[in-house]
Amino acid sequence: MEETKSYQAGDTKRVLIEQMLKEVIEALEERGYQPINQLVGYLMSGDPGYISSHKEARTKIQKYDRAEILEFLLSTYRGE
Repeated sequence: MEETKSYQAGDTKRVLIEQMLKEVIEALEERGYQPINQLVGYLMSGDPGYISSHKEARTKIQKYDRAEILEFLLSTYRGE
């Protein structure tokens, strides 16, 4: 193997954000919430009260800046 592989730190963060969102969505669904509504409320207002503490979902989502989460969502939507 002679080619040098390029590592992008952003790739790791994207994977971590994706996993976190899956876990938060699952926790919200288990509690009977509409995940999209709750996530939009949180992302727009910054109020962590929109996210249930069930399965530490609130703690997990607060580990990331809301702008990073939005960037991930928009880039995923665009297929990047």
